[in-house]
Amino acid sequence: MTALRRPTANVTLRPADRPGDLGWVVMAHGEVYDQQFGWNTDFEALVAKIVAEYAAGRDPSREAGWIAEVDGERAGCVFLVAGDDPDTAKLRILLVTPGARGHGLGTRLVEECLAFARRSGYRRVVLWTNDVLVSARHIYQAAGFSLTDQAPHHSFGHDLVGQTWSLQL
Repeated sequence: MTALRRPTANVTLRPADRPGDLGWVVMAHGEVYDQQFGWNTDFEALVAKIVAEYAAGRDPSREAGWIAEVDGERAGCVFLVAGDDPDTAKLRILLVTPGARGHGLGTRLVEECLAFARRSGYRRVVLWTNDVLVSARHIYQAAGFSLTDQAPHHSFGHDLVGQTWSLQL
């Protein structure tokens, strides 16, 4: 990944609707989580499944994805998809590449996601993550999410603690 941390960087958020965006989301997750946590391709496969389901059956009035760019280069993403009931949305696959951290991209992506959820009429947003993702957890807590459940699991080649977080809108 290219180092993108510059004080004069041009930071933008845009819809994840350009050719290559969805593939980049899968690739970036696979590479970053391997480099940072040693996670295997099972994680990349999970992200690919989430992205494929989004691409194949997205309701544009209730589901969206965003790409963060720094100086015109993809540097982060987040998706909001319909949950199991009509009042609940799921925040999925938040990522900011290591070289782009420090610009507030994660916070901006989550804020955009939550604003869309409110405009779309959702009453609640949930997400699933792992406790080792400390920076993401801080973003979720700052946005008002509360931890509702956690459980150990073995996934992506590691023993992890999965967490479910929820936010009432």
